[in-house]
Amino acid sequence: MFVVIANIQVKPEHVEAFRAACVENSRGSLREPDCLRFDVLQQQDDPTRFSLYEVYRGAEGFAAHKQTPHYAAWAEKAAAMQAAPRASAKYAKIHPQDAP
Repeated sequence: MFVVIANIQVKPEHVEAFRAACVENSRGSLREPDCLRFDVLQQQDDPTRFSLYEVYRGAEGFAAHKQTPHYAAWAEKAAAMQAAPRASAKYAKIHPQDAP
C-alpha cells in the first residue's frame, strides 16, 4: 500500500470553499479503482489547517490519481486558497508479518 499525507493551510476567508473542494475531490478519488481511502481532516484548534490522508494500492494508483480531471480541478482551486505551499509525505505500510 502507498499512503500520502498532505498538510495544507488555507487563507481564513477560503476555509468553507476549500472544504467543499476537498470533499468533491475525495468523492472522485474514492471512485478510482486503486484508491482505498481518502480522508479530509480539519484541525480542531486551527480550522485553516487541513490534512488529506490518502491510501492507494500502490504508487501507480497515486500517479493515476494525479492524472484525473477531479484532481486537476481540485489542484487549481486549492492553489488559489492556500496560505502557504502544501507539504506532503509518502509512506509505505509496514505489515506485521514484515516486522523483524
